[in-house]
Amino acid sequence: MKTSDFYYDLPENLIAQTPIEPRDASRLMLMDKNSGQIQHKVFKNLIDFLNSGDCLILNNTRVIPARIYGVKKETGAVVEFLLLRQKQNLVWECLCGPGKRAKIGTEFVFGDGQLECKVTDILDDGNRIVEFKCKDNNNIFAVLDEIGQMPLPPYIKEKLKDKERYQTVYSENLGSAAAPTAGLHFTPEMLDKIKKKGVKIGYVTLHVGLGTFRPVKVDDVTKHTMHTEHYIMPQETADLINETHKNGKRVICVGTTSCRTVESVAVKNGCICADEDDTSIFIYPGYTFKCMDALVTNFHLPESTLIMLISAFAGSDNIMHAYKIAVEEKYRFFSFGDAMFLY
Repeated sequence: MKTSDFYYDLPENLIAQTPIEPRDASRLMLMDKNSGQIQHKVFKNLIDFLNSGDCLILNNTRVIPARIYGVKKETGAVVEFLLLRQKQNLVWECLCGPGKRAKIGTEFVFGDGQLECKVTDILDDGNRIVEFKCKDNNNIFAVLDEIGQMPLPPYIKEKLKDKERYQTVYSENLGSAAAPTAGLHFTPEMLDKIKKKGVKIGYVTLHVGLGTFRPVKVDDVTKHTMHTEHYIMPQETADLINETHKNGKRVICVGTTSCRTVESVAVKNGCICADEDDTSIFIYPGYTFKCMDALVTNFHLPESTLIMLISAFAGSDNIMHAYKIAVEEKYRFFSFGDAMFLY
């Protein structure tokens, strides 16, 4: 299986630069994964295709305003830091640019001195381990909320006016370097209507890493090394999933992150149960799904692990055909773009 099998041509003007208002006004492509039949709707119409007794699984991670700019104490040179993963309270793995200015032992100051840091290690991939000091009772998240910027993907050039538009309305657990973007389409009112229809809602947490945006650089898909992300499957959600399947109803994941969480738990434990761990699960065609029955997802980058995941679920031919139609119909792509419902 070649990486190039998952390539498609995308005009740059179809990459969404700003979110649609209201959230649920984005377009929705529906595809029956067995027949390949496609319908074109608006996202708020999703409720018409959900059945009483189904459950929606949402990822309640919250994005950290993790992009900050530091001044090197010695020279005043500016370096951009992107906080990727919290190792301890004030110890983080970071992406730094330009990296040559962030050598081991180098110290930086951020904002008006609210935050300082020292580079303590350089990893094999070039990422830095950084130890912070902050004046606000060691509450680094409060400082980041004040001085940090949202770590928007590199293909989004427009500045985000409202930080909350890169958060889902149900975001709760801080820890992501990127949003679980399929969830950005939901409004509180839409979720209320879904519940009133008898559809249950369960929450998992998977803290999204920047690896989600990295292209696959090997020709053979099976040789790709997947990035690692941390997940939490609460007991309440595990019970809901098991009850849903027991009743013959569907488990519908909102986003590839929710999908990776439920499938990681199923692969590791042989069942769905409460669990917390790291996962580097790589789902591509040939994978047998153990939990998910349907998926709400956005349109993904060519040759990405995400387009491989949805191809595993709905079939490569179906997906590549659907993407061709999406381009012809001028759907909006990627993080702030339109959505698909694969069922």
